[in-house]
Amino acid sequence: MSEPKPPTPTPGDTYKGWLFKWTNYIKGYQRRWFVLSNGLLSYYRTQAEMGHTCRGTINLATANIAVEDSCNFVISNGGAQTYHLKASSEVERQRWITALELAKAKAVRMQAESDDSGDDCPAVPPTSGQGGGCRNLEIQSTLRTLGSKVEDLNTCNDLIVKHGSALQRSLSELEGIRVGADMGEKMRQVTERATLFRITSNAMINACRDFLSLAQNHGKRWQKALQVERDQRIRLEETLEQLAKQHNHLERAFRGATVLPSSYSNPTLGSKGGVPGKGDASDEDDDNEFFDAMEDPAEFITVPADPKYHRRSGSNNSGISSETGMDDQSVNFDELSLASNPESPQPLELVPVRQRRTRIPDKPNYYLNLWSIMKNCIGKELSKIPMPVNFNEPLSMLQRLSEDLEYYELLDKAAKCQSSLEQMCYVAAFTVSSYSTTVHRTGKPFNPLLGETFELDRLRDCGYRSLCEQVSHHPPAAAHHAMSEKGWTLRQEITLASKFRGKYLSIMPLGSIQCLFDKSNNHYSWKKVTTTVHNIIVGKLWIDQSGEIDVVNHKTGDRCHLKFAPYSYFSRDVPRKVTGVVTDKDGKAHYVLSGTWDEKMEFSRVMQSSKGENGTEGKQRTVYQTLKAKEIWRKNPLPEGAENMYFFSSLALTLNDPEEGVAPTDSRRRPDQRLMEDGRWDEANAEKQRLEEKQRTVRREREREAVKASSPEEAVTEDSINDSPLKTDAVETGTEANEVSDESTHPDNYQAMWFEKLDDPVSGETLHVYKGGYWEAKDQGSWDACPDIF
Repeated sequence: MSEPKPPTPTPGDTYKGWLFKWTNYIKGYQRRWFVLSNGLLSYYRTQAEMGHTCRGTINLATANIAVEDSCNFVISNGGAQTYHLKASSEVERQRWITALELAKAKAVRMQAESDDSGDDCPAVPPTSGQGGGCRNLEIQSTLRTLGSKVEDLNTCNDLIVKHGSALQRSLSELEGIRVGADMGEKMRQVTERATLFRITSNAMINACRDFLSLAQNHGKRWQKALQVERDQRIRLEETLEQLAKQHNHLERAFRGATVLPSSYSNPTLGSKGGVPGKGDASDEDDDNEFFDAMEDPAEFITVPADPKYHRRSGSNNSGISSETGMDDQSVNFDELSLASNPESPQPLELVPVRQRRTRIPDKPNYYLNLWSIMKNCIGKELSKIPMPVNFNEPLSMLQRLSEDLEYYELLDKAAKCQSSLEQMCYVAAFTVSSYSTTVHRTGKPFNPLLGETFELDRLRDCGYRSLCEQVSHHPPAAAHHAMSEKGWTLRQEITLASKFRGKYLSIMPLGSIQCLFDKSNNHYSWKKVTTTVHNIIVGKLWIDQSGEIDVVNHKTGDRCHLKFAPYSYFSRDVPRKVTGVVTDKDGKAHYVLSGTWDEKMEFSRVMQSSKGENGTEGKQRTVYQTLKAKEIWRKNPLPEGAENMYFFSSLALTLNDPEEGVAPTDSRRRPDQRLMEDGRWDEANAEKQRLEEKQRTVRREREREAVKASSPEEAVTEDSINDSPLKTDAVETGTEANEVSDESTHPDNYQAMWFEKLDDPVSGETLHVYKGGYWEAKDQGSWDACPDIF
């Protein structure tokens, strides 16, 4: 089968062809189809795969190209990615080397220009008016053409100077050789030709300089014109946005009495700015990207209950049922006690507790273009995107998971409740509170190494302690167990699935969370909602939570359905709104919850419900008559200077504080995370690569052990035992980043230290459950069984 001969590479062209790529010691070099385009070298198994499956990509702007022998060469970007390649002949290898050098020079220049300009000057700014649009399109087209030509001329210029100097040196060496007359004559001819080449090259260089100067002069003038157009567009957008806010304000004021819950029509909220004020605070950044002006119709409406219900509940003579009267009294009593003393356990604590830190080193102001790294990863799992520590925060995913306990007081109060329905309200509020720390946290936590642990011992401070362990890397999974002296146990196993879609990044937590109460034996379970990171391409990153949660009491059949509304600037509702209804096993509503996941939650008792008029899309909404809403949870204020400390809460600031006696696998002992917290990011990146390579070595050893216990066909795949540094972020993310489909994913042949996988007979789910032994090992100081992962 004859193959097309690759074209001679020229600046700006796409170069394609077959090369042999090293995979592993079992299969050796494998034939792959390589495509060089726009400074990126990508490869596929076949030409047919170009439309749907890319096996790997390397950016030449940061890569080194080295020639090994007549046919072999290596492309590496500093150890994270390395391609060992072999051409079919020396001529073919030289063609590829020339094409790669051209592409690299062009990519380096483009990257430098991108770093200088940033996001200030868009390629084609929107314009108003047909005539202005045509002019700008024409100018932009001319600028792009001139820019491309200038880059090509500069590249040719550099290459002519480089090769001309080399030729001149070679000729000078040849002139020193004393041989026969014929050889001397040939030398004179070569010298004359070299002189002509030098004259021609100088002429071309001068022409390049003239063209470059002319293009730059025109470019500066056109850039100023474009800047004027852009400023006009920004002013127009600001005016439209202000008008939209005013319209939204008026529409909310008009509809607030009939659509919003009674808690939001409370006049006491006016002192804090009310609903419009909160919308303004969350929309302070003009670069935010908003959803379309479409909103999901509310599932229910709440209205104040008839005054007779208030009189009856106040006199303790409820005519509804004795159970209702008791529940209402317990809620009122509990809320009054919370209002007078929100931290009731603390006054009894006489033993001084440890003073924990309130600050960490400020985050260095390092600029790094996120889009330049993620633009080639659209559609991939987040775990397949190699990320430097510059995008991290100095906490691991295990520590971030432990932050769910920041509002542990809600579970303490739930443990005291006599009514399971009232207890459900506190559990639901605890579920919402775990998202409050994420509103400003755009940094990516460190994904734990396999076997990494994190303990959070707050037994003396708060009456609870918890343990997390990374129990799997394929898929990445973390198990968490927390136990309180107040009579509750929380356990969860979380696996993250994520997709990068260009403009936004969606993170879907998989797995279950369970809460058990000792006194009542109530067993609750729920799952997390989807987290979305917006403005990946341009603008300021911001985070939203959306989806639905069903909190289920498996003992009584009670249920709370929570709905997290997607953020929309044009919505009539409160931004980041959360609503919920607590129902019994028969589906009867008892409580309504409302609020926001970034500020507070309130609950109110349902006195009566009825079907209301049809809403939008013909849906019939339920109308709940409720008592006055009462606050059940409010977010703690961030510490002073939090914007310089990754927006950490008071609890988060203490999580990475070094402690004596913790396990050798504890996240506090992770060196790259510690270096990043200290602001030494370059050293942290180097240490991260060392840990990754160490973890890969351990994994290869486990796979070799698996080979001995099973047939090679079942245990070994193309890159399962790979001594060539092809994996970019295997340890950090839990999966290989480059050989996406050239290898099969193996389940971890790893047994967790402190957790075991069991089937829960109550919820019917399978998850890792704490098997004991950690705290006993800590008391004895015996950590001999812990693996060496750092």
